[in-house]
Amino acid sequence: MSSPAITVIVPGRDVAEFAGEALRSLQTQTLDRWRAVLVDDGSTDDTRRLFADAAAADPRFVLVEHDEPRGLGAARNSGLDLVDTPYTAFLDADDRLRERALERLWTTLESSRSDFVVGAYVRLRPDADGPGYTAGDVQPWVSAATDPARTGTTLTEHPAASGNIVAWSKLSRTDFWHSHGLRFPEGRYYEDQVVAQRMYTLATAFDVVPDVVVEWRERRDRSSITQRLSEVDVLRDYLEALGEGIAVLRAAGADGAVAERGRLIRTLDLPPLQRIAETHPDPVYRIALEAFLETLPA
Repeated sequence: MSSPAITVIVPGRDVAEFAGEALRSLQTQTLDRWRAVLVDDGSTDDTRRLFADAAAADPRFVLVEHDEPRGLGAARNSGLDLVDTPYTAFLDADDRLRERALERLWTTLESSRSDFVVGAYVRLRPDADGPGYTAGDVQPWVSAATDPARTGTTLTEHPAASGNIVAWSKLSRTDFWHSHGLRFPEGRYYEDQVVAQRMYTLATAFDVVPDVVVEWRERRDRSSITQRLSEVDVLRDYLEALGEGIAVLRAAGADGAVAERGRLIRTLDLPPLQRIAETHPDPVYRIALEAFLETLPA
């Protein structure tokens, strides 16, 4: 087997129901030059055992254990500490990679020499009449960021790329992370936002591809953070992350991307939050949302 080219960081907490699918989606990749750091973030279910069994059976898996939950940002950072390959990727342990994902991303970066590449993704939604999940179509804002394929582009040339803010849709050069000291915020939700905008503004060039690389799970029990936006604390972290991401773009002079983010947030993010605010029992929810609106680019 060739030496690993990619380290995939796979954090998970209490995701035993889904972790097996995530790990199998790695093992069935058409590109086998990968290793994976499995970070159990203080799980109380069988996640740690599943990760440990996978590491015992397949030497490409390495297990990191957090005795207490420290959050997704800290779990990803624990994985980053162990990366010793030219490329770095992420996969949350309740999601799954498409079979050719790593091959498509790696071959793109190998030929372009850009700092990172961004792929498309789809939601994996629970079936209405059964226990399974079915992948949907690529959403318009995802297509706007990744279709058509571009190599060696920048935010000036392609400001809509800033709408793709998830860590697990990207493959990056590890040296890019090291040279800019990139780490995930800890102790808060929505860790991807600021890191993604820093990546876009710091990159000499990046690539985008329209290929779907990840299926992002919408859990049936609505326990994922993205499905808990009716909670005031979750909302606050969400709005703070959105605002900080825009601030990063503005500080870099990426005016086109600032405008794109403002339009996308108003179109995509705000309507469901406003509907929640209309009937939310805590007035703090509405106040926080209105305060954020005052700062949002028109």
